[in-house]
Amino acid sequence: MSRINKNVILALLTLTSSAFLLFQLYYYKHYLSAKNGAGLSKSKGSRIGFDGTQWVCMIIKKFLNCHIHLVHPSVYLRTVKKFIMLTSSHNVPVFLIDPLILELINKNFEQVKNASHGSASECKFFCVPRDFTAFALQYHLWKNEEGWFRIAENMGFQCLKIESKDPRLDGIDSLSGTEIPLHYICKLASHAIHLVVFHERSGNYLWHGHLRLKGHIDRKFVPFRKLQFGRYPGAFDRPELQQITVDGLEVLIPKDPKHFLEEIPHSRFIECRYKEARAFFQQYLDDNTVEAMAFRKSAKELLQLAAKTLKKLGVRFWLSSGTCLGWYRQCSIIPYSKDVDLGVFIQDYKSDIISAFQEAGLPLKHKFGKVEDSLELSFQGKDDVKLDIFFFYEETDHMWNGGTQAKTGKKFKCEIFIPQLHRRYRCYQIPLGYFFPSHLNQLIYLFPKFTLCWTEFADTKFRVPCETIEYIEANYESPCTRYNARLQWRSRGETDACLFSPSLWTCILECLPCHPPAQPNAQIVSNP
Repeated sequence: MSRINKNVILALLTLTSSAFLLFQLYYYKHYLSAKNGAGLSKSKGSRIGFDGTQWVCMIIKKFLNCHIHLVHPSVYLRTVKKFIMLTSSHNVPVFLIDPLILELINKNFEQVKNASHGSASECKFFCVPRDFTAFALQYHLWKNEEGWFRIAENMGFQCLKIESKDPRLDGIDSLSGTEIPLHYICKLASHAIHLVVFHERSGNYLWHGHLRLKGHIDRKFVPFRKLQFGRYPGAFDRPELQQITVDGLEVLIPKDPKHFLEEIPHSRFIECRYKEARAFFQQYLDDNTVEAMAFRKSAKELLQLAAKTLKKLGVRFWLSSGTCLGWYRQCSIIPYSKDVDLGVFIQDYKSDIISAFQEAGLPLKHKFGKVEDSLELSFQGKDDVKLDIFFFYEETDHMWNGGTQAKTGKKFKCEIFIPQLHRRYRCYQIPLGYFFPSHLNQLIYLFPKFTLCWTEFADTKFRVPCETIEYIEANYESPCTRYNARLQWRSRGETDACLFSPSLWTCILECLPCHPPAQPNAQIVSNP
């Protein structure tokens, strides 16, 4: 009984406290905010002011976890203005990359374009509440880094410098420890500037590093988790810049802000695994024969030409199959693969893709399947090096692409669902005695769902699956086992278990004939 009484009393106290807090909220909102607001409306931005709601938030935020910006809008503008004055006076070539402000500029570009320097219009862009304002600079254009850093602190900025090893030198043992600046965070009063340092890469693109906090750094310096850049390394096209006036301040921005904004969510960069590649070649000597060197050169040129052609068409693509394996395992082209492989999502297919490659000097060699099902294109490069483009189709829980061996009709690395057993089997695992259903036209390559990241390969910026190891294992067995000096990783299911009678799959082969089955009734798959 006493326990019940205590619960009742606790409930009454909670209800009374809630009512009191609501009364405080009403009082501050309707009485104090009117008085404070009258005083703040006359302010010219030199003070930090709070309206009634902000005062209430400050009082009860521990209980309600309230998140309202307690910074007067003029603080944002003043911090940015002082930063731009600092960089301009010392010829530091910074440009605006803040996603929130660039989005506003892009939506009101005509208005911004017609604004004049120093115009006293209403602050519409830099006064928007935010935790940081992000700028960037190209490091190779920065002449006096240390001097600028000291002057910034003399002007009242508290600055934090983030450095790390230069990944461009990871492939060179004697230089792999060289550190470079990656990020600066400069705080003034209640706002911070995030200066992202872009570095040139050999593929004529810009790269920034991961903002990794070392042990001595104060984690409370700024809310690092809210940074828009630095959660992972990023890669961007080199932007052409233009100068505009924003809220009376002259700033540089990307000439095509829409394109830059579209790049941000897809900018994640994965570095080649140079350390693992060196270990691989210590165990398996690299092939430096004249033939291998010649193939690598031709394959590199073919990849660069394919990248240029697909980029011009606006088609996303990534390193696939053996080419992806070579990047992941040894940071180079596998010399005995005899072709290069790219992947493309079928939704990015363009009807003029074949003609574009032919105009680039790459004639079509094979076309398998059709756009609706299992499309694959092969183009002939010089020196008998072939380019294969595999088109990927997305399902609810996986992706797939069709595979065809033109001469035999074999389907490799396949999976099939057997309803009687309520599970999927790779074709070499299918139990003895089970028949393929007569309506099944093709076996397919299955992949777990993946996203795309950037990397550098063959002196060019390419995409690769971010979930690289899972992607490779869908094609091959573990990239750490079963290496043969003359063969690639033996493909899963690459046995007669995947020999599929041509009577059971649609024959769509261009450039090569479709051979009729020798035994039309051979439908049983045996486990070799």
